[in-house]
Amino acid sequence: MGFVQMGVHQIIDLSERKNMRIKSAVVLLSAALAAMGASASFAQVKIGTIASATGNVSAVGIPQRNTAMMLPEKVGDLTIEYIHFDDASEPNNTVTSVKKLLTEERVDAILGPSGSPHAMALIDIISEAKTPLLAPVGTTAVVLPMDEKRKWVFKTTQNDALVADKLIQHMVDNGVKSVAFIGTADAYGETWYEVVKGRLESKGISLVSSERFKRPDTSVTGQVLKMMTANPDAVLIAAPGGPAVLPQSTLYERNYKGTVYQTHGAAMNDFLRLGGKSVENTILGGSLMLVPDEISDDNPSKAVALGYMNSYNERYGNMPATFGGNVYDAWLLLEKTLPIAAKTAKPGTEEFRIALREALENVKELPGTQGIYNMTPEDHSGFDERGVELLTVKNGAWTLVK
Repeated sequence: MGFVQMGVHQIIDLSERKNMRIKSAVVLLSAALAAMGASASFAQVKIGTIASATGNVSAVGIPQRNTAMMLPEKVGDLTIEYIHFDDASEPNNTVTSVKKLLTEERVDAILGPSGSPHAMALIDIISEAKTPLLAPVGTTAVVLPMDEKRKWVFKTTQNDALVADKLIQHMVDNGVKSVAFIGTADAYGETWYEVVKGRLESKGISLVSSERFKRPDTSVTGQVLKMMTANPDAVLIAAPGGPAVLPQSTLYERNYKGTVYQTHGAAMNDFLRLGGKSVENTILGGSLMLVPDEISDDNPSKAVALGYMNSYNERYGNMPATFGGNVYDAWLLLEKTLPIAAKTAKPGTEEFRIALREALENVKELPGTQGIYNMTPEDHSGFDERGVELLTVKNGAWTLVK
């Protein structure tokens, strides 16, 4: 589906919040109708969004914020008010923003945040407030292991294990016997390490080195030298967004000749732009959004992805990174489930939020931009193997691994 023009959206900058509060267009509209003796025929839902539109996670956050600003303002008989926050890539700001959304704005659901550490910091807060969080983040730890707290979180990216299985099968098929691992020193990198270490061992592949780096780091020479000393057949880099480039460019500078694997966190065109020649021949588990022309027309996600990408391009003059698609998929899930919840309870109530969570857990065969969603109470990601394409970089462009 295409987007409805932006309408009931308000942007809240933490640095300006104390000085300015933008009044909701829906409130003004309702007041005008009441003054004319009319009654509003649409119930109102409030959705909060959080993205890292500035700071060191902005390569992920900007397409997410842009997408959030395009979301439709009506679903069936429901009108939607959006309240947008930029957390400036700081988890503490994320927590502050969510608390405002929950206690002051009393939102019915939240889309975001952009980073895995940011999302992990919200689990207790979200569960206490009994408010669904649709998190477009990489780490599986936000939804697994499923428990009473995580049952309020839904994840709109492929689970790490799904991507890892694709990558490791490629290693097996190509005779890789030893792997060095380097990941970010946060929830994203640590979760990926836990996911791959047992899988590698089960396939007879030795994990010969394990290193970490911080997202803002400007050098990983020491870590790369340690990995190269172990002489691995391949290196697996687990980092989201721009930071994924640094270890690979350093390996390239040091003339590493093995295969370099990346996670879906690097699945963006900026990875190609920033990495240049150093990222040629990368093997990555990613999204069909990167290679839509190579995807069969009978894949139900292709039309969804192209519709979203073309609408985004028309508005902003460039194609979105897959991170934006994760936010659009979160919207598709809400578009499906908000009317269902509204049949049970009134928006703005705990009963409505509970009904919304239960409806989300029962979504079946819903095409998104990157795969098909089948949610259950135990699986709050919902992707299967249809949600991952095995990609490589040839002549500066993404292509399917043949």
